[in-house]
Amino acid sequence: MNTVRWLMAKVIGFLFSQTIDHKNRKAAADREGGTFEAGSAYQSAGFEGDYHAATNLLKQRMDKSFPDNFHARLGSQTNSMYDYGEDRAGAVDTASTAIAMALRNGATVSQAAEAGAASIGI
Repeated sequence: MNTVRWLMAKVIGFLFSQTIDHKNRKAAADREGGTFEAGSAYQSAGFEGDYHAATNLLKQRMDKSFPDNFHARLGSQTNSMYDYGEDRAGAVDTASTAIAMALRNGATVSQAAEAGAASIGI
């Protein structure tokens, strides 16, 4: 019985691998020919650029509330013994998620930066 299952799995795998291989070769030929059209995964064609622009806008504001350890030690009004790393890492995670979700929902760069700021309370 195990031999029959193994043989069927091999035959099915062989047939599907040929189908997948054929689709991949066709997509590569279409791409080389200039006729390949792939839909964007996000609404904005420049999602990555928009994301980086929004994070750069927010970074300036975050540095005041969540300094990295290097800048925290240089300031005279901050506690140099306090480790700001965990606070900043949590804020960056929360803000980046909010920025990405806002951009996916069609927000502008400044709106996404504001959403990130609101998510961490600054």
